Amino acid sequence: MARREGVFFCFFFLQNPILSETFKILTLALVGGSHYLLMDEISHVLQDNGHDVTMLLRVGNIMIPGFNDNGRSVVNYKIIPWSTGEENERAFKAFFEDQQNEFLDGRQSLSSYLKLMDNLAVQCSVLMNQSAILNSIRSENFDIVVVDGFNPCCFLLVEKLSLPFVVMFPTLIANGQQIGLPCPPSYVPVYQSHLTDRMGFWERVQNVFMYVGEQFVHRQVEGLFHNIIKDHYQEGARPVLYEIYQKAELWFYNTDLSIDFARPLHPNVVYLGGILAKAAQPVPHELEEFIATSGDAGFIVITLGSMLSSVQRPTLLREMNAGLARMPQKVIWRYQGSKWPAELELAPNVRILDWIPQNDLLGHHKARLFVTHCGMNSLLEAIHHGIPVLGIPLFGDQFDNMARVSAKNFGIAVPPEQLTAERFATAMMQLIADPRYKSAAAAQSKIHRSHPFPPDQRLVRWIEHIIISKGGGHLRPYGTQQPWYQQYLLDVALFLCACFAAAVYISVKVTRAALSNLCRQNKLKKN
Repeated sequence: MARREGVFFCFFFLQNPILSETFKILTLALVGGSHYLLMDEISHVLQDNGHDVTMLLRVGNIMIPGFNDNGRSVVNYKIIPWSTGEENERAFKAFFEDQQNEFLDGRQSLSSYLKLMDNLAVQCSVLMNQSAILNSIRSENFDIVVVDGFNPCCFLLVEKLSLPFVVMFPTLIANGQQIGLPCPPSYVPVYQSHLTDRMGFWERVQNVFMYVGEQFVHRQVEGLFHNIIKDHYQEGARPVLYEIYQKAELWFYNTDLSIDFARPLHPNVVYLGGILAKAAQPVPHELEEFIATSGDAGFIVITLGSMLSSVQRPTLLREMNAGLARMPQKVIWRYQGSKWPAELELAPNVRILDWIPQNDLLGHHKARLFVTHCGMNSLLEAIHHGIPVLGIPLFGDQFDNMARVSAKNFGIAVPPEQLTAERFATAMMQLIADPRYKSAAAAQSKIHRSHPFPPDQRLVRWIEHIIISKGGGHLRPYGTQQPWYQQYLLDVALFLCACFAAAVYISVKVTRAALSNLCRQNKLKKN
């Protein structure tokens, strides 16, 4: 009986907040889309757990769907709004629309990524000049800041404000080298390599070259923010981005071992993937009625992410629509009805909606397949509910994400530039008809759901731990502060080589001297 009471006692305190103290926490949402959705959820979770949360939010952001028009209906935390101005927003919108066309044509290049970072640098310059906002943040005396690790501006901002911070990186570990994580290229695929952890010889060769090239990319990105550092920090006290990264008290990553490959981690790295995935709630009545007409065939969910809610490519739409028309399942597709081409008749089994309750639909017992752009948040929701995936990767981390889905055997990919009605329909039928995909998805769901602590508890407990212990210095290995030649023991190797060479040299010299002396003695004897 006493043992049972002890178990209950431990369970109670693991499930309920132990601390009564309220901490003041600032979250930074400088990028929209899935980045904003992630920071919004983090803000809600921390606020719901008794903390005083404020978000620094870039308003007028085209990448925050619905926020500009209607605002968010349920926000339980405070917001500090800021804007880059109409001119900057128009320029960014034009850039983003150009990039969408590039992605749909299957063109993704380093220059596109650097252009995006250049745009973020322009926005950062505007923010750093808003002294009233910065002074307001200083006056709040926040205990800690949660920053989006994708945007270098977040790091420059917390450095300017001299605030302790933890980082939420919105996807896979794409910056392992920057933060000092062990990244053996023999089995840790480099970001954008599209490789798995099981590489053949030539794949390892490719990974090594990308491992080296990754350093040059980081240098180029840091160069884009050089003028901001020059303008906003005094000479002699100008920070280096790499050094600011090392100051993070903790790194959260929006990934999980149900989708990612196992790799070496430091104590200051925590996986937080799936924080947006929830238990499914009943879907709206009109959707339930539509689903009910599907019978045993069930239905398919299609979303291409918050950043590409409507595909403005008639040829691609025509192929997708024709492929869906061949399916016995009903289809619920998130697509803005006002942007659907008037000349294209929608397949009779398809319903398009401006917004869909994606998580709840994936958790519905009649859901059969998820067609997605392969964003990490969407994939983790699919894993949570055990739904097979057909991926149409477009940009960024989505190709690497899909490589992991394929390796885990619960989905297949069809690049947008190769998508035809025939191939689209065949892939969907294969994923639904072959029970191996559903079985693999269910296996990954079990891994994800059976984690000892759900993501929201991990978030709250770790942040409270960092604040109470006055930082995460005890979690950071000293090796991250060592020069690279010490970390890889090159100085020790050089010393041992020198000792060996000296020993060989001395041995040779002694041997020669001994032989020379022996020869001399033999000559004397003969004489």
